Amino acid sequence: MCPHCEDFARTVLMLGQLALYADMTSADQDFIDAIGPSLAVSLPEPPPGVFPPGYDPNEGPEYPGQER
Repeated sequence: MCPHCEDFARTVLMLGQLALYADMTSADQDFIDAIGPSLAVSLPEPPPGVFPPGYDPNEGPEYPGQER
């Protein structure tokens, strides 16, 4: 297994669990606001094979209000 695969998978899992928690009626919004960005920023580089060769996340359709 690649060195960052386990970290990537674990962080994605925690982000998913946080998203499920956020949908609960009793969810603590302050906790979600603090932890969500921290988890997202801590994502390591995706393991090889997650995205197709030549994939560029900055390419794609323009969204309303977005300038290129």
